[in-house]
Amino acid sequence: MHVLSCELLADGRMAKVRLSAGEKTFIIHGVQDGLRTDGRSCDAFRPMELECGVVSNTSGSARLRLSNTDILVGVKAEMGKPRPTRPGEGYVEFFIDLSANASPEFEGRGGEELATEIANTLSSTYDLTSVLDYTSLCVLPEQCCWVLYVDVVVLECGGNLFDAIGIAVKAALYNTRIPKVKVQDGEGQEEIEVSDDPHDVVLLDTSNMPVLVTVSKVGQQHVVDATLEEEACCLACIVMAVNPKGALVGMEKKGASSLTLNSIQDMITTGKKVGMNLNSNLSSVLQEIGQNTSSTGLLS
Repeated sequence: MHVLSCELLADGRMAKVRLSAGEKTFIIHGVQDGLRTDGRSCDAFRPMELECGVVSNTSGSARLRLSNTDILVGVKAEMGKPRPTRPGEGYVEFFIDLSANASPEFEGRGGEELATEIANTLSSTYDLTSVLDYTSLCVLPEQCCWVLYVDVVVLECGGNLFDAIGIAVKAALYNTRIPKVKVQDGEGQEEIEVSDDPHDVVLLDTSNMPVLVTVSKVGQQHVVDATLEEEACCLACIVMAVNPKGALVGMEKKGASSLTLNSIQDMITTGKKVGMNLNSNLSSVLQEIGQNTSSTGLLS
């Protein structure tokens, strides 16, 4: 398992929602009794709406709406040079845009720090060779490879940002189409011919790609898919990258408070279970939507 590094925001808080002491007590006591304000159980996600193929000038794209959280992801496949440390592989780069229109808290340095944090989490997760066969992105070792530039735009933030982005990224990569390439011997060097046929493409194998699951500690209980109000009552959480087999491929702790060993173990157990179910549901929806058409599916 790869442990992801993480820097906390300066104030150490998980959310920027202002709640009164009474509101916090109401939310915490409800979670303690297994009754959240929106009626969900502690291990349940809110319904999600997923669209694929929504941006025409990309190699792949997806849009995810999770309650008031709205994420748009576009993938561009471009030719580049392999990294010196992995000369026989292509690679992925992530860019996060936290628009001030999504939340006033994203203005200035706070938004930049959070964007960097999310990008680092995704990069650490997707850097693993178990997640994607990067050799399939190599055209000529040490010379040419496909680079996948993944742009994430947060259109609106209504809580559980990491998980929503993780789902949208996996969906966009599933939707990605990379042109087939032929390498021919030229005069003294090899020539690369990229197909311009929109149907002559290679699809990515996303079967081992993880989703992100954030398990938040609220009072003495923990919840998944926390709302902004629940995040305001949360002093610590664990963000986990869980693959379709329910195995952890990455984990980080966020928040100012400490967690007991028993709490961490319980939260990991919940995260693995929820992550495996989420991967399964997402896979079913993506298969229904299809890889090459603009369609919508529901996750619940």
